[in-house]
Amino acid sequence: MRGERRVRMPGGRGKAGGLGLVVIIVLALVFGVDPSFLLQGGGGPGFSVPMGNAPSAPNQINDTSEEFVGVVLADTEEIWSQIFAASGQTYQSPKLVLFSGRTASACGAASAASGPFYCPGDHKAYLDMDFFKIMDRQLGAGGDFAQAYVIAHEIAHHVQNQLGVMAAVDQQRSGATRTEANRLSVMVELRADCFSGVWAHHAQRNFGSIEPGDIDEALNAANKIGDDTLQRSAGQAVVPDSFTHGSSEQRMSWFQAGFKTGDPASCDTFNAARL
Repeated sequence: MRGERRVRMPGGRGKAGGLGLVVIIVLALVFGVDPSFLLQGGGGPGFSVPMGNAPSAPNQINDTSEEFVGVVLADTEEIWSQIFAASGQTYQSPKLVLFSGRTASACGAASAASGPFYCPGDHKAYLDMDFFKIMDRQLGAGGDFAQAYVIAHEIAHHVQNQLGVMAAVDQQRSGATRTEANRLSVMVELRADCFSGVWAHHAQRNFGSIEPGDIDEALNAANKIGDDTLQRSAGQAVVPDSFTHGSSEQRMSWFQAGFKTGDPASCDTFNAARL
């Protein structure tokens, strides 16, 4: 577990002002992510990219990197705590594990090749900082807000998990065909993209922390890691039935939906007429 750090932030930035007409989370419409999606080929980590050129040596988790991740994590904690409170729920903050090289999780071993992921078994998000180098150098998806989007996406899986409807997704996947299971995975991932947009909306509203160009960075990242774009980049035919995370257009569209409304109820991928 070389280079591992667990980022534990205090309770946000202090007491924030009211959100006004804060949306009520509709629990019955929100689904979580199954651990088998992460480690058994059903859906994989929240961000699936070619890792063949990942750095072979462990990276260094410096204080600047940890501080940046900690600030984003604290923002998600404050925002989701307020949204949960508005629906009479209590948000339980996750832990975010920064690691270098490899580490272990309740969902199995993790390495740079795993990509960032959330493990429902231990309520932790795992992030090897090398992933950000790969996004920047190999995919052209650099920028601090692109990184914040990745973190917010994994925390969104924690939100889905805490809402207690993991069994609903598991039940739907039971006996499903590979195509049907993939589609369920896409719905989970696109909902997490939308929840990332919800976070960005309230980050701007609460903290004024969104700068010009930030949303473009997030959308560029979503575009570069769409299943269709990755398949084309790998010289493969685009096969929609094999998608586990969603197309570039879908990932951008759902992030924008969350950012525009700031409303988790607008992220209902499971009942949407069109993904």
